[in-house]
Amino acid sequence: MAQPPPGGGARGCPDCTHRATTGGGRDSGHDADTGVPAGRPTLIGSVQRALRLLDAVAAHRDGAPAKQLARETGLALPTAYHLLRTLVHEGYLRRESGVFVLDTASRRLAAAGGRQQRLTGIRQSLARWHETLGVPLYFAVYDEGEIDVVAVADSAGRPAVSEWADFRATAHAHAIGLCLLSQLDDEARRDHIARHPVAPLTRHTVQDTPGLLRRLADIGRMRPVVEHQEYEIGTVCAAVPITAGHTAATLAVSLPVRQSHRLLPIAHRLGAEAPAILGSLDFSISM
Repeated sequence: MAQPPPGGGARGCPDCTHRATTGGGRDSGHDADTGVPAGRPTLIGSVQRALRLLDAVAAHRDGAPAKQLARETGLALPTAYHLLRTLVHEGYLRRESGVFVLDTASRRLAAAGGRQQRLTGIRQSLARWHETLGVPLYFAVYDEGEIDVVAVADSAGRPAVSEWADFRATAHAHAIGLCLLSQLDDEARRDHIARHPVAPLTRHTVQDTPGLLRRLADIGRMRPVVEHQEYEIGTVCAAVPITAGHTAATLAVSLPVRQSHRLLPIAHRLGAEAPAILGSLDFSISM
């Protein structure tokens, strides 16, 4: 009779933190096809250990030596050295003056996590206010020379405007774009218009660059910007400027043209409620 493999018969899961039990020469604790412990997640031990090391390094502002990190994570020193060298090679850690500190890849992950958390907060808040106000809501910023609609809150009965023409290329034709462009200096405005020339989308859209520049100059500081059927026939929109450090930002609303009478009152409420809607989220860092 064939003997079971050493180590209690576990097989097919060499780096798994779970071990199966054997019975009659069969690996009864593992899935027959994958070798994964039945009903339990596959946990890769080496990944777990590397993540513990990253956490330990992050806990030390000025870094820590390998021996200390091994002790804090409960790892054998040779294992810690191998994993630390791998993390250095992949750009997650850097060794300087005998200690390990976080490097570019770790900082990139942290920054991305922060952006995702802020975006989640914005979306959840917009969704709540969409239900309160009963209208589609938008949050947008001017990021690296382009219009970026960061979040939209709408529903089947109160749908957002369909982006039939790229919002980034048609800032001159919608309230979001007009509001963001009005917050830029003259040089930045002209640069944007040079890259995205004015082109009428409806009979109500501004016709040319001089007309657009005049309109932007006439927009009052921190005043709502309103457009009537300039982007889409049958739709009116309003956008209010938001103070967000050095970033141009806006909250906006859209309505069917038959509800135009509601537009300004809702826009003024958006301006007044902006701190409650957006909270203390930091938009000065690119979304």
